[in-house]
Amino acid sequence: MKKIFHYLLIFMTCITTSCSKEDVADNDPEAGVEIPPEEIIPDLPPNIITTPCDFDLSSVVANATIILNCVLDLKGETITLPSNVRFEFEGGDIKNGKLIFTGGTIAGELLSSNLEIEGDVQLEKPTFQFFASRWDGIIEGTTTSDIAQNNNDELERLMEYTKSLGAKTFQIGKFDAYFQVHNPTPPYSFVFHPSIEAVNVPSNFNLIMSDDTHLRIFPGEVDEVNGTILAVHDVENVTIKGGNLHGDRDNRPYSSNDEQEGSHLTQIRSGRNIVIDGVKFFEGSKGGIAISSIGFSFNPDTYNPTTGVTIKNCTFKDIRRMSIALTDGRDVIIENNTFINSGNASTNSNGGGVGYAINIEATRRRHPDTNEIQEYEKAFDITIRGNTETGSRGGCVAVTIGQKVTIENNNFETQLVLAYTNGTKVINNTFKALTPEAADRFAIFASDGGETAFNNEISGNIISGYDLAIGTNGNDTDVTGNIITDCVIGIQIGKSANSQINNNKITTTGNAISATNSFVNNVSLKGNEINGGRFHVYFAQLNDKPEYADYRVTLENNTFITPKAISFSKANGVIFKNNIVAGGIQIGDASNIDVSENTKISPTDSDGIRLYGDNTAVSLVNNTIYEPTGASRYVCINNNSNNPSAITDTNNTCN
Repeated sequence: MKKIFHYLLIFMTCITTSCSKEDVADNDPEAGVEIPPEEIIPDLPPNIITTPCDFDLSSVVANATIILNCVLDLKGETITLPSNVRFEFEGGDIKNGKLIFTGGTIAGELLSSNLEIEGDVQLEKPTFQFFASRWDGIIEGTTTSDIAQNNNDELERLMEYTKSLGAKTFQIGKFDAYFQVHNPTPPYSFVFHPSIEAVNVPSNFNLIMSDDTHLRIFPGEVDEVNGTILAVHDVENVTIKGGNLHGDRDNRPYSSNDEQEGSHLTQIRSGRNIVIDGVKFFEGSKGGIAISSIGFSFNPDTYNPTTGVTIKNCTFKDIRRMSIALTDGRDVIIENNTFINSGNASTNSNGGGVGYAINIEATRRRHPDTNEIQEYEKAFDITIRGNTETGSRGGCVAVTIGQKVTIENNNFETQLVLAYTNGTKVINNTFKALTPEAADRFAIFASDGGETAFNNEISGNIISGYDLAIGTNGNDTDVTGNIITDCVIGIQIGKSANSQINNNKITTTGNAISATNSFVNNVSLKGNEINGGRFHVYFAQLNDKPEYADYRVTLENNTFITPKAISFSKANGVIFKNNIVAGGIQIGDASNIDVSENTKISPTDSDGIRLYGDNTAVSLVNNTIYEPTGASRYVCINNNSNNPSAITDTNNTCN
């Protein structure tokens, strides 16, 4: 059997640290040097007519409609228009001047760096189509830091500018450019704010990108630990859809202590009603999406929580550290996304810390005076559903300090961890280990979270191919209705209380249910169908310390299908009743064991019930045992205890 127990002792370390390091000193690129992409061919705007207009604006009247099917050259003049003039587009252009409106509209196709407009004017339509070639401040392709900074500033300015003219949607088609996101700029020249220095999308606005839209981070330098291409900062009602965001993970240098270095690709900070839909995220050097809030949750005067975020239909590929980091937010939905190879090492970088596709980890601390928990951040009312994950170094989802998280109907390959969480449900997911690395792990682990871990549920999941299907060290964590196949160990219990492990179907090559070197209290295992390859149930050194003398675990109405043994070795406080057992029961050096009312104990190559060692308060009452069908030395009840009088043997039948 693989060393699953040792693995569980170290699994929490792998949540917060890099499990794989590599020496990248010899591969550090020069800061700011980018591998050239393919030659950039700019997207052509629809202003295809080059014929000069045969009119000017000197005689335009109020309420006029001017159709631009020619090129109108203002020759550097400023034209003050009468009221409500409308400029419509039919393939032409206006250039070299300024228009001052008093009411009226203008087609978005006519806007460019070569035309200034002022006054009271709105776009003809609420959707603006962006073409880089019409704006002097934006340069596509491999470039310098200064030009990448201009790209950042100008793209953000254009979204604000078109919004001021009534645009609701900013569309980008074919476009490939770099953005400098690491430098503090006025008015924050000395303090770096990642979500401010990004390209910010304004409130009540839609940024719609195409499959041919590529926004790239200009490579960062050593020790730069933050930055992001796009940001939603203290705004509301924003949709970002489509496009490709590229990080700099293999095109920047790192320091020797580099787990936190790098940039995200999108940050949502104090956003409200935000949708990220169908965006592709590649090679973020710190992560894909970071969700957080301004202020601390215990200070209502400054706390501005992120509320109502949906991330859907996105792809996250080869992201360093983690694909989605959620530290503060509520009403968050993460659905129908694909996560590929999160947190793995690559050509020029290790995987960084964490290594999970989705990491929910709010910050809280004990108050130094009162010792009460003080929540700096809060992450709750979160739904993760319909996602597909493969190849993550650490795992698929880590819920570490979060409340009311529902993880449902996902397809996962790697492990999921619950820690310090309450009201969290892991339901109706499929976990399938597709690689040897995934098979060497557990699928789900609910860790000991003390007073803050309760009311959690792991149910309806289909799990196959792991060393351990489900491990639970948590209180008030129910494990019900799961189907477990082709795993070494089915369910491992430890440090658990007030939980139910019911109605699971378990088939394993090793122990189906295991609890060793630990304590369990007020835990019931009922209605399970169990087919263990080694032991159906293996309890060893369980509740065997004086402080656990009154602890109890109950196994009731279970069906143990194959002729494997059930073992209680140096175990205390086990109630085993009303079960059907196609195999035998072994009890050794145990105390407070109640085996009663079991309707069928039918061993083959073992005794029906075998007792050995020094036992205390072991009761065998009203069990129906069938004669072993194997060797003649096997009997229904073999009391080979050192103190046989400590065994109560009453009304058992041997058929």
